[in-house]
Amino acid sequence: MTHDHDLELRPTAAQTEAALNPPAGRNGGDLVIETLQGLGATTVFGLPGQHALGMFDALRRSSLQYVGLRVENNAGFAADAYGRITGEAAPLLLSTGPGALTSLAALQEAASASAPVLAISSQIPVAGLGGGRHGYLHELPDQQASFRGIVKSVHTVRTQSQIPSAIAEAWESALTAPHGPVWVEIPQDVLLAETALPVVTAVDATPHDLVPRPELTAVAADLLSRAERPVIIAGGGVVRADASGKLRALAEKIQAPVVTTFGGKGAFPWEHPLSLQSWLEDRHTTDFLEDADVLLVVGSGLGELSSNYGTFKPRGRVIQIEADLGKLESNHPALGIHADARLALSALLETVEERHDPSAPERVATVLAKVRDRIASQDLTLEQQTLAAVRAALPDGAPSFWDMTILSYWAWSAFDARRPNTMHSAQGAGGLGYAFPAALGAAVADPTRPVLAVSGDGGALYSIAELATAKQHNLNVTWLIVDDGGYGILREYMTDAFGEATGTELTRPDYVALAESFGVTGIRTTPATLADDLAKALSTPGPSVVVLPALLRMFAPTHL
Repeated sequence: MTHDHDLELRPTAAQTEAALNPPAGRNGGDLVIETLQGLGATTVFGLPGQHALGMFDALRRSSLQYVGLRVENNAGFAADAYGRITGEAAPLLLSTGPGALTSLAALQEAASASAPVLAISSQIPVAGLGGGRHGYLHELPDQQASFRGIVKSVHTVRTQSQIPSAIAEAWESALTAPHGPVWVEIPQDVLLAETALPVVTAVDATPHDLVPRPELTAVAADLLSRAERPVIIAGGGVVRADASGKLRALAEKIQAPVVTTFGGKGAFPWEHPLSLQSWLEDRHTTDFLEDADVLLVVGSGLGELSSNYGTFKPRGRVIQIEADLGKLESNHPALGIHADARLALSALLETVEERHDPSAPERVATVLAKVRDRIASQDLTLEQQTLAAVRAALPDGAPSFWDMTILSYWAWSAFDARRPNTMHSAQGAGGLGYAFPAALGAAVADPTRPVLAVSGDGGALYSIAELATAKQHNLNVTWLIVDDGGYGILREYMTDAFGEATGTELTRPDYVALAESFGVTGIRTTPATLADDLAKALSTPGPSVVVLPALLRMFAPTHL
């Protein structure tokens, strides 16, 4: 008896002929690149190094687009953004030792934000592995160990025949909920040696669906149906799962107000009558969430920022839908549902009973009015006008990437993202230098839309070298640099805590002249002209830099 899958595994005559007569001159690096092509990759990011040259030489014989950045960490940020925008695994090619280690902060951000990055690193030759004392350039005693606590999974290769399967396993891991970065390492001699293996053509790496258990969604649906004051917190998991439509349908069906976390920006319409927006660093919002008798948390671990710095203490029943098993009930007791946000919300939509609550929009409006009154009492006109100018200049569907700077901290709470998966920041891990290289990755992912990056002058210096990348690939990225002469948020923190700041003041370049030295258009703007200058830059093809000299302040905290 012949089974269907037996027929599927039987190669065609053409496949057999190609397999028996592979092209000459291929090496282990070709197996890497062929596997990526077989998985559907079209673009790779990275930076070459001595041990990785086999992979980079193979790129020359492929149809893959290579985008090389100037620093490995920035290449990681670009891959992170490409993964967020496309939902595909973004290949990141790295060298051994220092090159690999320099990517660590970017991979930490990808892990925190559930961005699918497929990092493929070279290694010292097989004979030197495990010892750590052979004297090879770039040698580490145990390179994998440096990544194991950050990435989702580690995959090691020791022979050429292992390459396709190892990369396929890593690809599947990166794209199985929760998405995240993965690590593959391949020794130099394995990459360089000629190979007689046939060309890699078909690779199966289908991600697993993370389906909710039906008894748990049944209990959750019952709790939400009987709730008097249900509220929803929507996190980054809603955005990663492309579940914003399901979220809105559920919120409207049960008349539940929705607040989005800083990682979940755009998951729910900002001006919707049920939208509490994103004012999580506000005691009025915290009080409202604590008063819910049933709180549905979707795609968030309720970490430090999402819990108003740990002050949030829910009094009602908590339901937590989370794809990352380690985050279930990690901060608050809950009915924990380990599932992809989209699948879990679909299950709830099918079983929850419709609720009618005419008072819900009114209660939302009351909270937002209290928030507005609090901000209005603090003499923060410049900050609000600056953020409004950015919003006015940025087209609705254009993605924006925000560094760890005061304007970004404002944007987390006060910026209307307008579309899901358009506003991204480094608030997962909180490292500096994210915005500009990430914006470059997004521009590669979708060249049809302008992309905005927002940095302070301190964060800008982390990624200034990537102006060369932007120019080389003529990427449609506008970089807004808010120049306040130092690490502004740290200056403010230290002054508040100690009376004065130390180590926060910076000598910095003339950013306009520096941009122009790279062949990139630069302009110095003012708060009054920012909206027009930014809109013009965003509508002009190619890279540009807009510098805003301004000293911005944070709104007063209300978690104390």
